[in-house]
This record gives sequence, structure tokens and C-alpha cells, in this order.
Amino acid sequence: MSVRVRRVYDPPEPEDGVRVLVDRLWPRGLSKDAARVDAWPKALTPSTELRRWYHAGEGSYEEFAERYEAELAAPEAVESLDGLRELAHQGDMTLLTASKTPEQSHATVLAGLLGS
Repeated sequence: MSVRVRRVYDPPEPEDGVRVLVDRLWPRGLSKDAARVDAWPKALTPSTELRRWYHAGEGSYEEFAERYEAELAAPEAVESLDGLRELAHQGDMTLLTASKTPEQSHATVLAGLLGS
């Protein structure tokens, strides 16, 4: 099992395994066929408020990660995260984000929680 993070705009690769979009909004200019997304668990995306706060540059990535993990403690998110964990244990998984810096995004926080 491996969990990796990639940009959704990158072409799909055979080693992607299950492709999971972890953004709240569908990526601009990308068709669903081209994206080849297998799952889109919106309950695992950061809240609009947290996303706007982080993109406005009001806090560090570390603080964002802490706030995001706190949001993931909500019951609906816990259920979705458990489901994603089960899916990840079945084989390779790629978390997809439109973020220009995926290594400093919520997708990386999620990958860490999934045990990558």
C-alpha cells in the first residue's frame, strides 16, 4: 500500500491506483474523463473558511495543518476518513489536488493521516 499526492492536472499514471480528488471544488478546465477520478469525498476537504484563511497568507502551513486536522475530527469526516483508510489498505492510492504546491496542501496532511 502506498498513498501519494499529485496534482489533478498531471496525466494519470498506472501506479496511481485509486485516484481520489480531495478538493472541495472541481478543478477548472478539466473534464471528468481526463481527470479519471475514482472518488471525491467532499467531507474530507477543508472548510471554505479555513481554505480562504490559508490562501490569504494569514497563517503558517503548520497552523493550517493543525486546524485542518481539528476539522477532520467531525463525525462525517471521521467516517469518510475511515472509508478512505480501508480503500488505501487495499492497494495504491493517489490523492489529487489542484493546488500549485501539493506538498504544502491539505492533501499532504491527509496522506500523512492515511499512513503514507
